Amino acid sequence: MLERVPPKVMITLKKAMFLLVFFVAMLPYNAWQNMQESGHWNLYAWWPLFVIFGIIPVVDHLVGKDSSNPQEDEVEQLAAQRWYALLTLMAVPTQLAVLYFGAWVFVTTDQFTLAGQVGWILSCGIISAILSINVGHELIHRRSRLENWAGGLLYASVCYAGFKVEHVRGHHVTVSTPEDASSARYGQSLYHFLPRAYLHNVRNAWKLEGKRLKRLGLPTFHWRNELIWWNAVSVAFAVAALLLFGWAGLVFYLGVSWMSFTTLEIINYIEHYGLHRRKLPNGRYERTTPAHSWNSNYLITNLGLFHLQRHSDHHAFPNRRYQVLRHYDGAPQLPTGYAGMYVLALVPPLWFRVMNPRVRAYYEGEEWQLSAQEFEQSAA
Repeated sequence: MLERVPPKVMITLKKAMFLLVFFVAMLPYNAWQNMQESGHWNLYAWWPLFVIFGIIPVVDHLVGKDSSNPQEDEVEQLAAQRWYALLTLMAVPTQLAVLYFGAWVFVTTDQFTLAGQVGWILSCGIISAILSINVGHELIHRRSRLENWAGGLLYASVCYAGFKVEHVRGHHVTVSTPEDASSARYGQSLYHFLPRAYLHNVRNAWKLEGKRLKRLGLPTFHWRNELIWWNAVSVAFAVAALLLFGWAGLVFYLGVSWMSFTTLEIINYIEHYGLHRRKLPNGRYERTTPAHSWNSNYLITNLGLFHLQRHSDHHAFPNRRYQVLRHYDGAPQLPTGYAGMYVLALVPPLWFRVMNPRVRAYYEGEEWQLSAQEFEQSAA
């Protein structure tokens, strides 16, 4: 069905449909309304999780895939339109509103049992992940100081400021190599991957920032170390949660932060599982191409994630804005959108059963060569 929509029409539709992320951000408020009307407080505390991981994957498959790409003469025009940048910047006040509202409901609701409290933290955490992690990822790649700092603020709002440094200067350099803890190895389970990813991303961020300052003739612990400032912002968020809502508010904030940055690492696991860059005779790794990231063109999740699922093109061209990211026929393709893959990753036996044959088939066939050819043609 979507394949019949002309690319120019699809671009126009997406311009408005990218607003979907803000409707998703309303899910905690919608859940709170349902709690009041039905009296089922503990049940509806899980409502946002059910929508995102239960309903959206089904809708994703019903609506289908979108493989449309902007024409070459449209790319520069689309990239310059301020509307798309405004949408990402709007995520900052939206994220702050979700954190405040979620904490207020958490500390003022007497009807929650422990199950309801856990459900509410996880529900607000997944919404926070979509706003802070996903949108922050788009913004930290931008050269505009306003956008770049907005991305840093979003990551600091969930206690994962180091990702701003490690992702751009670390992950994008070593992606799909043994040196990158954010690229899952073939046969590696999510639960083996996560602790290593947490530790590596924090340590490597400080290492990379220390190297940057050393080149300037400065020590690591200097006021120009941006990690000091961003982590100070995270502390300020925690203190604000404590002062405004007490110890329960702090528990809520830390729980939401954990859910947010854990979601980040789960998505990292999904995006590069089993893919690798070959080592060349000179000891360096081959150039990053669309062959080194999993791609997904399911429209609904792509709209809700600002085209994050077109990850193959993002790694090939990191400076491209989300609205002009392209689809490559030869890139490795996920069987569903990120929402469905997230659930699958939580159950390693099912994950291996679905993904391991895909990894093997990809490397045994000619697809990786096609992906490289497409990349070279588009880069020329």
